[in-house]
Amino acid sequence: MPLPGSLAERLGEHIARHAGAYAEVEQAVPVGGGSINDAYRLDTAAGRFFVKVNSADRFPSMFEAEADGLRRLRDAKALRVPSVIATGEDHDDAYLLLEWIEEGARTLAFWESFGRGLARLHAHTSERFGLERDNYIGTLKQMNTPEPDWPGFFVHHRLEPQLKLARDRKRMEAGACFRFERLFAKLDRLFPKEPPALLHGDLWNGNFLCDSEGRPVLIDPAVYYGHREMDLAMTRLFGGLDPAAYDAYQAEWPLEAGWEERVDLCNLYPLLVHVNLFGGGYAAQVEAVLRRFV
Repeated sequence: MPLPGSLAERLGEHIARHAGAYAEVEQAVPVGGGSINDAYRLDTAAGRFFVKVNSADRFPSMFEAEADGLRRLRDAKALRVPSVIATGEDHDDAYLLLEWIEEGARTLAFWESFGRGLARLHAHTSERFGLERDNYIGTLKQMNTPEPDWPGFFVHHRLEPQLKLARDRKRMEAGACFRFERLFAKLDRLFPKEPPALLHGDLWNGNFLCDSEGRPVLIDPAVYYGHREMDLAMTRLFGGLDPAAYDAYQAEWPLEAGWEERVDLCNLYPLLVHVNLFGGGYAAQVEAVLRRFV
């Protein structure tokens, strides 16, 4: 859909303040931004910018939460993250205005940098698992109420809310719900004890880029402090990273033994999210994982 004229004018004002000079939006080119939002490349005299647009009342505070996550990742100084220029509303539209990233080719050096940078990101820690604010994963609310231990957080604020939603939507069989209960009772023995790590939170292959200088760039986060194996597992859900990235991560901060066997356990959360967003065969994948662990 075309960018509304009043919104283009508002974005031009933000860009002008950011650039310190007049910057009318000369052209708004639709680009890939996922299935949730409309996304545009904005061409101006001050350069190119990127904006996401959605209904202001459809997903309350979604862009504010995403902007907060991007700032947290950027402040960690581990991997490149687009700078947030503005977020706000114009009439019925909410928007998130970001730095534009020119993309380049993914080389061996890119993957090695990605692995090292991800390990450095995870080294940023907090006293508790979770976050001071809730946010979104896809179009679903992600509850981040802080907890002192990872199994408690994983159960109460990741698996249980998604399981309840799937049950309410009649997308999970009763038997799977019983198996989840048995799994919850043994999670403390399955995960190695580690401090809370700053996570991207939705780290599949569509949520990072390679910039024109060959550097990895994180986008579209669902940030919280969690077990670092969650991010690594998510990268395996839809294809995985180049092996050089995992090797570089291990060289920077080795993972505990058996982490690859826990990938499916970690991915119960994004799989349940996909059950609730898309249905289809994701419920069968969840049940297959449950049968492995309980």
